[in-house]
Formats: sequence, structure tokens, C-alpha cells
Amino acid sequence: MPEANYLLSVSWGYIKFKRMLNRELTHLSEMSRSGNQVSEFISNTFLDKQNDVEIPSPTSKAREKKKQQKQQLMTQISGVKKVSHGPLLSSSSISRFGVKTDKEELLSKELEELNKWGLNIFTVSEYSNNRPLTCIMYAIFQERDLLKTFKIPADTFVAYMMTLEDHYHSDVAYHNSLHAADVAQSTHILLSTPALDAVFTDLEILAAIFAAAIHDVDHPGVSNQFLINTNSELALMYNDESVLENHHLAVGFKLLQEDNCDIFQNLTKKQRQSLRKMVIDMVLATDMSKHMSLLADLKTMVETKKVTSSGVLLLDNYTDRIQVWCTSTPQIDRNCLWGSCDAEAEWSAYDWKIEGSVPPFLPMCQSGGYRLAPVFSCGVATSV
Repeated sequence: MPEANYLLSVSWGYIKFKRMLNRELTHLSEMSRSGNQVSEFISNTFLDKQNDVEIPSPTSKAREKKKQQKQQLMTQISGVKKVSHGPLLSSSSISRFGVKTDKEELLSKELEELNKWGLNIFTVSEYSNNRPLTCIMYAIFQERDLLKTFKIPADTFVAYMMTLEDHYHSDVAYHNSLHAADVAQSTHILLSTPALDAVFTDLEILAAIFAAAIHDVDHPGVSNQFLINTNSELALMYNDESVLENHHLAVGFKLLQEDNCDIFQNLTKKQRQSLRKMVIDMVLATDMSKHMSLLADLKTMVETKKVTSSGVLLLDNYTDRIQVWCTSTPQIDRNCLWGSCDAEAEWSAYDWKIEGSVPPFLPMCQSGGYRLAPVFSCGVATSV
């Protein structure tokens, strides 16, 4: 009798084990194709043929869930949030400078400096109801007649710029919308210098100014190396390669898909593809770890190019022009940084504590009497 009870207990235990294993294998098979292969291998290898556990196959519901998860992974970009300005705007309701403010005359006076170095971006922010990027970009596009040239509806442009600006973090002390507006305006001025007059096409100018606007969107206030050393999701997503720069691009282009935000809707397919390629090249060039390589390539190009009788370098093809601009882009970004740090003691730096895994200072960021710590959002650190 005890032996019969023992056998019954063993048999019941085996049945319970099979049920548990079946649940686990079913879950494993639903995760991926390889998971289904693993569950089949376990069933065929380790279980009796007579008492085989049923090899699970994904149900139609499980397959649909898997498909939805795959689609979500393909389209989901970290940092993108649902912010809609499109339905609230119409071309007739757009303000003079693209933003609603009760200080329009003061803002108008300040924007008289739009085409000059030294525009006070902090004052623009104050007068534009904390919309410096939207205001500066709208003013630049109006100044250059880009809305008309590329048939960009004013309401769509403002909707996109406000959505983009909402994805810059105001609590990040340096890489915020103030900085983006500063870089955009500096880009506008540089493109207006006599040496570059008539060098770039309208599409290249559009790409350069757009790249300046999106180049730090959704910046978390830490460096690439910090994200890599802390095994962040962004570092995993972009395989440790220009992590932040790739993320800024992804967010900037993804926001074009929001309601009434596609400012490039009237570009031809070829124009859109060309613009996207240029913007990607320019924003990736802001990764300072690539800067020395870009400078070396530029030096080689300059040494082999012809110059005009007046000593101006001939940039007669796209490759040369984009190479010059990609090398200039990080310089604009850095110089805006130092100018702001010299002018404004308001920039704050937050404390950082990483167990020695992050280098204390960023390479190439010790000019102008400042050192930038890698997880600082700002240049006000220690004087040297």
C-alpha cells in the first residue's frame, strides 16, 4: 500500500511538472521564433515520447500580440511624447513672430539684431513667452523667405517648432531650447558671411538651419560616455555609437509625423531624401569624438582644391560643401557654449557621482578658462 501511494504521488508530481513545463515552454515559444525552436528541442530531447508534453505553438492571439510588439519596437523612440499644437493653429492666427506674447514691440526691437553676432537669446526668451527656438526659427525662415521657397504652411511650421521646443528639457541647464535657438541664429549668420555667399543652395541652407534646431532635442544633460558607461537604454539602442546625436536625429524626424507638423510635406521625394541625408551628416558631426577626423579630412580636401584669383576656395560640388559645413557645425556648437558661459553666470551645474567610471573632463572642452565635466549640462565648472 505505501508503495502504491508513492507511485501515485510520483505520477501526480510528474503531471504537475508537465503542466508547469508546458506553460513555460508556451511562454518561451511566444517570445520569438528561436524561443519556439528551443521549446521544441527541450520537448524532443528530455521528455518521454509516450508522455510527451504537447509542443506549444503560438496561438493567433499570441501571434497578433507579437506582431504588435514588433511594430511598437520599430516605431517607438524614447523621449517622444504626445504634444499637439497643430489643431490649435491656423495660418491666419499666427502671430508676427510665430509666438503669442504681450511684449511684441520689445521682441521686435530685440530681433533687429537677428543678422548680427551678439543677439541676447535670454532677452528673446523673456519677450517670446519662453519660446526662443520657435521665435528665432520663425524669424530666420521669414528673413530668408524659406517658407515661401519650400511652400511650408506657416501654421505647420509653428506647430512643428513648438512641438520640437517642448521636447527640449527646460530643467537641463545648457542643452535646452535656448541653446538650440542660439546655434540656429549663429548658423544663420555664418551662412550670410560674404565668404559663403552663393556657395550653398536653398535646400542646403534649409538643411543646415533645421539641423541646428534639432541638434540637441531631448538631451538628458549627460554625455555619450556617461550613457555608455551606465549601460543606458539609448546606448544599447545605438550600439554606443554617437548615442545622443543619433537620438536627437531620431526625435527630430519622428516629430515630423505628428499632427500638422510635416514642414517638408511639399518637398519632392528627391529633395526630402537629400535634406534628410544632409541633416544626418551635420548632426552626427556634432559628436566631438569625430571632430579631429573631420578636421583632418577637411585639411586634405583644402590642400587639393583650387582657389579663385581672390583666394576663395572653390566649392563646386556637394561633397566639398557638406564637408566644410560638417566640420564647421561642432565649432558653432562649442562657440555658442563658451559665449553663453562667459555672458551668463546663470548656467548651473548639478552634482555628479559615478564611481570613477566616467572621465572627469571631456576632451577638447578646456578652452576659454573652463572645464566641462561630462555629466554637466553647463560650462560653469572649474576655472583653469
